Amino acid sequence: MTKEDAFALAGKAAVLQNVHGTMTFLLNYPPFNQMETSHLAYLVEHCQLRFYAEGEAIIRPQDGPVQHFYIVKQGLIRGERMIAGQQTPETTFEISVGECFPLAALIGERATRTEHLAGQDTFCLALPRAEFVRLFAMSPSFRDFALRGVSSLLDQVNQQAQLQAAETLGAQYSLDSRLGDLAVRNPVTCNPDTPIREAVHHMHEASVGSIVVVDDRQHLLGIFTLRDLRRVVADGAVEMHAPIEQVMTPRPFYLHPSDSAFDAAIAMTGKHIAHICVVEQERLVGVVSERDLFSLQRVDLVHLARTIRQASRIGTLAALRTDIRHLVENMLAHGASSTQITHIITLLNDHTVCRVIELCIEEMGDPGVPFTWLSFGSEGRREQTLHTDQDNGILFEAASSAEAAKIRSRLLPLAMRINKGLAECGFTLCKGNIMASNPELCLSRDEWAARFDKLIRSATPDNLLASSIYFDFRVIWGEAAGAESMFNEVLEKVAANDLFQHMLAQHAMLSRPPIGRFRDFVVARKGADKDTLDLKTEGLVPFVDGARILALSHGISDCNTLERFRQLRDKGVIDAKDADAYEEAYHFIQLIRMQQHQCQDRDQLPFSNRVDPDTLNHLDRRILRESFRQAKRLQSSLALRYQL
Repeated sequence: MTKEDAFALAGKAAVLQNVHGTMTFLLNYPPFNQMETSHLAYLVEHCQLRFYAEGEAIIRPQDGPVQHFYIVKQGLIRGERMIAGQQTPETTFEISVGECFPLAALIGERATRTEHLAGQDTFCLALPRAEFVRLFAMSPSFRDFALRGVSSLLDQVNQQAQLQAAETLGAQYSLDSRLGDLAVRNPVTCNPDTPIREAVHHMHEASVGSIVVVDDRQHLLGIFTLRDLRRVVADGAVEMHAPIEQVMTPRPFYLHPSDSAFDAAIAMTGKHIAHICVVEQERLVGVVSERDLFSLQRVDLVHLARTIRQASRIGTLAALRTDIRHLVENMLAHGASSTQITHIITLLNDHTVCRVIELCIEEMGDPGVPFTWLSFGSEGRREQTLHTDQDNGILFEAASSAEAAKIRSRLLPLAMRINKGLAECGFTLCKGNIMASNPELCLSRDEWAARFDKLIRSATPDNLLASSIYFDFRVIWGEAAGAESMFNEVLEKVAANDLFQHMLAQHAMLSRPPIGRFRDFVVARKGADKDTLDLKTEGLVPFVDGARILALSHGISDCNTLERFRQLRDKGVIDAKDADAYEEAYHFIQLIRMQQHQCQDRDQLPFSNRVDPDTLNHLDRRILRESFRQAKRLQSSLALRYQL
């Protein structure tokens, strides 16, 4: 072998070693860890390694259409943009090791709108645009990431969460499954003239718990279940040869084949039913029963809800809280999202609250005064996790302040017993005394209206803090019409008061997302919370507060944060892409928080919302950082909108 051949061979070996090292590096980061080896090799072979000194511009808007796709191999990239009304550019994002840019500009064949600068001495892998286009065409994983960005990474996170929970449960069934795939086809049916005895015989022969009543065109008329049969036999008022239409449940609730198992679960739980008809183009196509839906999953949501509603003692309800915790783990294993799980937890908590109220009335006697039980805060927003405290109040009707005082004196002992009963069931007593047993929160409708009016007219720091609690308002038990009418009037007053909106927006800026201008995460520097950040106060609250002020300003009565964003998008108040980004960020922070609570509960540790970001894997850290950036973007838009 000649010296030239040796040098050539050594050069090839060095190139191969460099290619292998770069591929090994990229395999630590999404979406590259999801790509086929040949596609990843193509990417590496066509990249160049480039160095940028601190402060050096990599891409600028004035450079024209972007010509390269960049991956940060070492260092940090800052995105800076001029904001209207400011003299200096603002850092709008940071891009760290393993992340890439600028996808939107490349796909749109345009210049970037933001100047990308090296935040420190930085090495980037640069892929020419022509090779980016070829890679985009050949690799589905890369194409999905390029088009969807962080949204595509959330799929990986959800899969990880599902697999982690499934390792314990051995279950792989998804609550996102279509009812069309689950429903029993050719269900047992009869016409409305069929005698009860004959209909029951058909049910017995088929070993089913229901028979659906249809007309000649298979249009749904009613349903008859074993529960209905028990009622008929117990009453004895109807002969068994009478037609089934006399005892059936007419116009039963139904869903479409494209609806999900989760939709059916929520309907069964909320409506206290065990069978749901599946209807397409007005024709019955199937039936889903409680057993069909949950036996394969071991997620007996409907049974748990029914057990809660029928509990005979508060002690029984307290014991069932453990079942709710197990249910949450099951739901994670079955692919439920964090929002679906908080919805279910809130639903079961609502059932628990209602049953505690009923048991306390049985214990202490009916106060003889109709009242409505209100919830505020996370329960009002339907966003509860396993760790929750009490934020509640009572509303009643009274003709005068004197009458209101008398009614209050009768209701307060009951309210105190209810708060105590809820505490026994795991709903922590509110440290701020925001509970129905507080005389200031056991009020007539007129008194509540006056309280809200004062909050709006006098925007003191205390009143703004109270507004962030009481304006997330929902009826849990009792007549809802009076409370809803009162709150609709409150919404009109908020919409007409620009000063209150401005002050509330200012209050929404207090909880700052924990990301700094020149660093990854901002964590506590000392004390027991050292090196941690608060997922709730610093992560979720900016979204909750931002959605609240925008919703109240535009007459949206729904209190759920994600529903507020959806309605704000539909009204054109916020851009659709922004609404989607806020929703995804909120989903993810809630998921991380929920997983932490699960671990704390499993290890019998106190619940905490604080997390050390260094304990998260790279993917979770990356999306958490992006989620906090979205919270920061929301606050920036509020500052611009309300001139803060």
